[in-house]
Amino acid sequence: MVNLKINGISVSVPEGTTILEAAKVAGIKIPTLCYMKDINEIGACRICVVEVKGARSMAAACVYPVAEGMEVITNSEKVFKSRKATLELILSNHRKDCLSCDRNLNCELQELSKEYGCDTKAYQGAVSKFEKDESTDYLVRDNTKCILCRRCVAVCNKLQTVGVIGANDRGFATHIACEFENNLSDVPCVACGQCINVCPTGALHEKEEIDNVKEALADPNKYVVVASAPSVRAALGEEFGYPIGTNVEGKMATALRMLGFKKVFDVNFTADLTILEESHELIERIQNGGKLPMITSCSPGWINFMERYYPDLIGNISTCKSPQQMFGAVVKTYFAKKAGIDPKDIYVVSVMPCTAKKGEKNRNDQNAAGVPDIDAVLTTRELAKFIKQRGIIFNELADGEFDSPIGEFSGAGVIFGVTGGVMEAALRTAVETITGKELPALDFTEVRGLEGIKEASYNVGGLDVKVAVASGLSNAKVLCDKIRNGEADYQFIEIMCCPGGCINGGGQPIIDNYTRKNVDYKALRASVLYNQDKDSKLRKSHDNPYIKELYDSYFEKPGSHIAHEVLHTTYTAKKKY
Repeated sequence: MVNLKINGISVSVPEGTTILEAAKVAGIKIPTLCYMKDINEIGACRICVVEVKGARSMAAACVYPVAEGMEVITNSEKVFKSRKATLELILSNHRKDCLSCDRNLNCELQELSKEYGCDTKAYQGAVSKFEKDESTDYLVRDNTKCILCRRCVAVCNKLQTVGVIGANDRGFATHIACEFENNLSDVPCVACGQCINVCPTGALHEKEEIDNVKEALADPNKYVVVASAPSVRAALGEEFGYPIGTNVEGKMATALRMLGFKKVFDVNFTADLTILEESHELIERIQNGGKLPMITSCSPGWINFMERYYPDLIGNISTCKSPQQMFGAVVKTYFAKKAGIDPKDIYVVSVMPCTAKKGEKNRNDQNAAGVPDIDAVLTTRELAKFIKQRGIIFNELADGEFDSPIGEFSGAGVIFGVTGGVMEAALRTAVETITGKELPALDFTEVRGLEGIKEASYNVGGLDVKVAVASGLSNAKVLCDKIRNGEADYQFIEIMCCPGGCINGGGQPIIDNYTRKNVDYKALRASVLYNQDKDSKLRKSHDNPYIKELYDSYFEKPGSHIAHEVLHTTYTAKKKY
């Protein structure tokens, strides 16, 4: 242990601790912009500078290790003026249209500027000019608001191992871009949106589709339906001041109905449907010598990654569409037929925690009724913005319900939103199908938790089934390399693109870096889904009576010809560049 004083307060911390971490122990918050623990510890922004007694210059607290007997001052006038000057220099080359910015009132630069009483005109001179990169169907990059913190670069490189962005040029000309100044659409970006989640300003945001949805709702010839993903209910409340980990499912259902949708469904229903198809496919592969391990296909960011970086593993991927795409396909086939509506007149909106879902709707082979399965995708953030635009007082809404039958779901469908959830839901169905016996316990706790990679083995009807779960593409890469090198003896693998799963998707509410560092927000969001599963009367996808009716009246059985026509898809090997 190392003993030191911070602002006169005695602190004892382990050797190797930084001043920033030691200050937190002392109850002192040191501001940061570029810092992200274990991901981006570069001391670049100089906002965290402090005075260290005996040092010739101020130190960046995020990278400066403590030493025995050290005396640190974090709140002197010298420190204050240094931080303020740095902020004002950043602001001098920053487009300050705060009132119309997507991140107004949720911007780390704006908050710090307010705290330090910055003058936006303190430094005036040359200003960098950039064109927005709007080349993709899921993300917008606006470098006029970039502060060169490199948090997006670090996440893209270290967490996701994609590395399609970095710092180009030098000095005042430095900017974040793709190599050779390519557009994002011309590089192997996987659309995960994790760069958006960590950006401290409005330099990155999703490509909004709110206006498209408004136009459809105003069209008397369109029958507009909507459904939300499992993890949206676990995070939407944060946009309205609720604590992290609050389930707002009922209020969300009411708000969606007030927005004018003809039907308010739930993607949890088609999560259950996915399990029936996926479990059948897994059993078929195990029993008939199919390609193993089978890997889940629910995460479009992971599918993008696989097609670009591991095209040789295409045969391992489940052919099931994702729950989002199954939802659109079911609405425009089964529901359209039942309601007597022409599929081309139905406009299907999904609410997702994910930016990659915006690209998924435009993939090939996602048009079961001859028209796109999904017409528009709103992120959790976009839904919150839409609700506020319509003047709906979300916090005062009574709890509503989803419409039947595509709004009925099991607890297994709910846990799809967290890493390990798809695996657990599939195991509940696969084990009972193989053994013909009811499970005495439904919680497969071995695949739960937020670790990057989890492994487990189960004896199912005398058959040993080894499974693995990975979230975050750096962890997916580990498992994919094992498969490619013949070192994997798994039968079933779940991969989610985003660390922690959809609860931490690229379209979820922005959490400031201080909270990300000090609050286990992923676990809090995950608890919403696990608690709802625990309290559900139905906890197995194959017990959902509405799924049973869907097969009886339309799809016949899992893996049938019509099920393959409507609910399954194909993949294509793609070049990295």
